[in-house]
Amino acid sequence: MKRRKFLRNAGFSGIASFTGLNIVFGANIPEGYEILGLQEPDPFKMFDLDSEMIVLNNKPFNIEAQAHLLDDKITPNSKMFIRNNGLIPKSIHADQWKLEIMGESVKEIKSYTLDELKTKFKSYTYQLTLECGGNGRSEFDPPAKGNQWTVGAVHCAQWTGVRLKDVLEDVGINEDAVYVGYHARDVHLSGDSSKEPISRGVPIRKAYQNETLLAYEMNGAPIPLVHGFPLRLVAGGWPASASGKWIHQLSVRNKEHDGSKMGGMSYRVPKFPVSPGEKVDEGDMKIIESMPVKSLITYPKTGATFKKSKILHIRGHAWAGELEVSKMEYSIDFGATWVSCDLERPLNRLAWQHFKADILFPQKGYYEVWAKATDADGNAQPMLVPGWNPKGYLNNACHRIAVKVV
Repeated sequence: MKRRKFLRNAGFSGIASFTGLNIVFGANIPEGYEILGLQEPDPFKMFDLDSEMIVLNNKPFNIEAQAHLLDDKITPNSKMFIRNNGLIPKSIHADQWKLEIMGESVKEIKSYTLDELKTKFKSYTYQLTLECGGNGRSEFDPPAKGNQWTVGAVHCAQWTGVRLKDVLEDVGINEDAVYVGYHARDVHLSGDSSKEPISRGVPIRKAYQNETLLAYEMNGAPIPLVHGFPLRLVAGGWPASASGKWIHQLSVRNKEHDGSKMGGMSYRVPKFPVSPGEKVDEGDMKIIESMPVKSLITYPKTGATFKKSKILHIRGHAWAGELEVSKMEYSIDFGATWVSCDLERPLNRLAWQHFKADILFPQKGYYEVWAKATDADGNAQPMLVPGWNPKGYLNNACHRIAVKVV
């Protein structure tokens, strides 16, 4: 890595400055030796990840799955994408954790311990789809800045917690409430404690949906630290940036929340179509809310080889933000014709839906299997990358796998 090369070439005084410590016996370090204290942490061990997960960035950590890793109906922890804007907080003690509800639109500031949240309010469990707004960014041309996600920045885990609306009703909010913004314990990359890496949230109408949770469990256990322990806001169907991790404060606002990464170009798309590469004024951008219809073939893995005499069984998942997927189809002739798949209903609202189909190929050769979902409003996935936007958000083009028939 570039940083390691820099450190090796920096000289002892530079390394000491970097670590903040005097390197005792530093003059004896062999040439080319990499000091253990400066080695990058191993995210696969830190987060107990599947060995095929892909690390896009390590400061902050941003890690994605591959399509075939997401074959489970409920995404296991080891295959869940990780998207961070700051550094993971340290020294978290759940027994001392408090959530404070404040802001212009609360009748009075109120706080709750985790035990109070768990005992005072009824708990709910939902399977909820969370997808990074930039999932698929790597396909945009010209390239958009940011992590170059392919297709694996999505998961559908099982979340347990209390409904945000129940807590807000207990606090008491004013009629002028417009937005609920979150404040978290992650650390800004600069180390400046006065700066928030990210502080987003949801409008009141989303906050009051039954499925919007203040979650303390994921997949039947306490939320792993990297995914927001001990308390996370989970707003399924919207870009995952709305689902803040490590939540310790909520601001009930009488205006659109103005926290970090709420303004400018962050998590926003143009209000109207623009040409690829076109510069767009900030005033012509709108906040992303419900995510678009999308699907993923999770079996087989792209590049698979099959005998012509055998039927190929494909399967995968489809989701559509706030909506339900109404139709799922596949094509083996580059979109010239489409065949219906078997499509299951969601386990609950905002959970992804599972599909499957059997394919018999007409002859030997190279094929691509394309998947296309259509939502309840009749919106279908585009066959190719949709309208370009400056930040590379909302790519919901049809997923495709390569298959060789012999």
